[in-house]
Amino acid sequence: MQLHATSSACGSGNRNPAEVLRTLRAAAASGRFFFGQQDYPFYGVSWSYEPERSDVSDVCGDRPAVLGCDLGELELAKERNLDGVPFETMRRMIVDHHRHEGLVTLSWHPRNPLTGGDAWDVSQRNVVHEVLPGGSCHDRFMGWLDDVAAFITSLRTAEGETIPVLFRPWHEHTGSWFWWGEDLCTSDEYKELWRMTVDRLRMRGAQIVTVYSPNPCMSSSEYLERWPGDAWVDVLGLDAYDGDGSERFVSGLNRSLAVMDSLSRDTGKPYAVSETGREGIPEAKWWSGSLLRGIGTYTPSYVLVWRNAPDDAKPGHFYAPWPGQASEEDFLRFHADARTLFLRDGLPAEESR
Repeated sequence: MQLHATSSACGSGNRNPAEVLRTLRAAAASGRFFFGQQDYPFYGVSWSYEPERSDVSDVCGDRPAVLGCDLGELELAKERNLDGVPFETMRRMIVDHHRHEGLVTLSWHPRNPLTGGDAWDVSQRNVVHEVLPGGSCHDRFMGWLDDVAAFITSLRTAEGETIPVLFRPWHEHTGSWFWWGEDLCTSDEYKELWRMTVDRLRMRGAQIVTVYSPNPCMSSSEYLERWPGDAWVDVLGLDAYDGDGSERFVSGLNRSLAVMDSLSRDTGKPYAVSETGREGIPEAKWWSGSLLRGIGTYTPSYVLVWRNAPDDAKPGHFYAPWPGQASEEDFLRFHADARTLFLRDGLPAEESR
């Protein structure tokens, strides 16, 4: 395939999961990656729900190429997700982002189906066991999966074409802060949960590209310890945050990407930094001095930073700059860097790997 430069970052395809995967491979083959942000069109540090606005575009004049959204609390038939985003607004903005030929990734922080608590409720260690076949929550949970599938299949263009999405379930499973985490279920239970989820969504017609996203892993065996199988994973992901601005983030990200790069060559699957960032971005040169250094010479297909929460709701919880923020100037250099792809950027012709 030859994917030539266009007026947008993601090419003229992306009408089905296979085309999304080709687009990701094309970016990596060119030595570039799509930049993304969670919830970028819904709100920023000082505003919310203003059409055509984002903190990123206020700084650099361009939008992220990847839009991240979360489906948490869709399973409760609520009108808004766990961060207050109306699902109808989310649906509309996903369609708009796809119309501009951007990519969409969906995470899901479902409530704890056993206790009724949130996704971070780890008070019971048998939740995954109880949602698997034969468990006390299985039937309810399958209904939740049907709700997720219904939302994904409702994402359609004006011409009625279904919009494919990157779907990233059961993330950060090598930690133990979610009810599906490492200490909350066995490896076999986690794998069965993953396969059951993907099989149900595909059976219901959801056009998904699945992303497997543990925390930083320093070896292939560590990365693959809960791997559900090649048939159930399309993209190798990684959630890696900079917690303290130290060199540990740079070295840890670089070592994790080395592992993923090797696995990508073995499997033919693209890889991505599915969540990253530095909360509050106090370092003026974080983008060039930490993130790009951590990526180094590796070729993730996309890199997504977390959301910019409104300051009046969650002060200091932001991961991209806005005009006047300490890292604004460095972000402009990041935007201009030859390796980064934003929504308006053209994509060079794909090279063979």
